[in-house]
Amino acid sequence: MASIFTKIINGEIPGHKVAETNDYIALLDISPLQKGHTLIIPKKEVDYIFDLDDETLAGLNIFAKIVAKGIKKVVSCNRIGVVVIGLEVPHAHIHLIPISKESDLSFANQRKSFTQEEFAKIASEIRQAIGADV
Repeated sequence: MASIFTKIINGEIPGHKVAETNDYIALLDISPLQKGHTLIIPKKEVDYIFDLDDETLAGLNIFAKIVAKGIKKVVSCNRIGVVVIGLEVPHAHIHLIPISKESDLSFANQRKSFTQEEFAKIASEIRQAIGADV
């Protein structure tokens, strides 16, 4: 069965796209820890990130770097934290989370809430900040 990410990639369900290439997609997390919390996902459906072939894993990280720089331009923070958990959806992905302190990365923190319009605005701002880098 296709993961929720594959369904978004295939256009079967909506998602707030930040960036996309032939091999990767960046989407805003629908239950974010911080404004701009973005998921970096390979289009190739593989459950565990370290089961990705070397080329896909390397490309995923390069794509994440480009998106992280765009997020940093839009969201006020000290850094973009990187987290790989991989238990919540059986499709490899990286969380990029704007942080000002280490505790901002805790998944025990209360999640932020945004309207669909706010999500769309955040995604648009990050897309513009990334520009032609993707």
